[in-house]
Amino acid sequence: MTDIIQLKITLQNTNPAIWRRIQVPKSITFFDLHHVIQVAMGWTNSHLFEFNINGYTLGWKGNKENENEHLVDASTIVLGLLLNNKDEKFKYIYDFGDNWKHLVEVETLQERGETRIYPFCLGGEMRCPPEDCGGIHGFYENLDIIKDKEHPDYQDLKTWLGRGYNPEKFDIEKVNKELPMFKKFMKDWE
Repeated sequence: MTDIIQLKITLQNTNPAIWRRIQVPKSITFFDLHHVIQVAMGWTNSHLFEFNINGYTLGWKGNKENENEHLVDASTIVLGLLLNNKDEKFKYIYDFGDNWKHLVEVETLQERGETRIYPFCLGGEMRCPPEDCGGIHGFYENLDIIKDKEHPDYQDLKTWLGRGYNPEKFDIEKVNKELPMFKKFMKDWE
């Protein structure tokens, strides 16, 4: 029985591409998947989200800011209800201000590994942009600034990004340590 879905999540309009490859049970909800993506990408779960899949828009219905009458509650739909074929694709949007658009692709449907704990991250490249940096344009502008020590905003930006910020570093070990506890990221949404 194929009860695990392998997904590739790619943050759109990034070069080099910022992406993650994860495996999740088909039995989790899209609300759970949002939180898994938050951990895998390195986001902080500070903003609203939505999935666009097969003509449906799924998101969090517990907020008055999200009054879309066509929005389906993401906590009521499990992945296996809508995702049953390899090569299916859908969109995930996080933070409607910065508008982080992700393409999510179903790579495989497979059996559960006996020793693996799910969700699990198989790979990825690059660190995700920091929250509230102004979207893709702001992210690349910030990368240019941290390359120029003479830029007037260099020191403030280095302080804001934190010590040792490296846009090329993706820490898969940290992600896989946090993924089994992804529900802790849900506390503010319940």
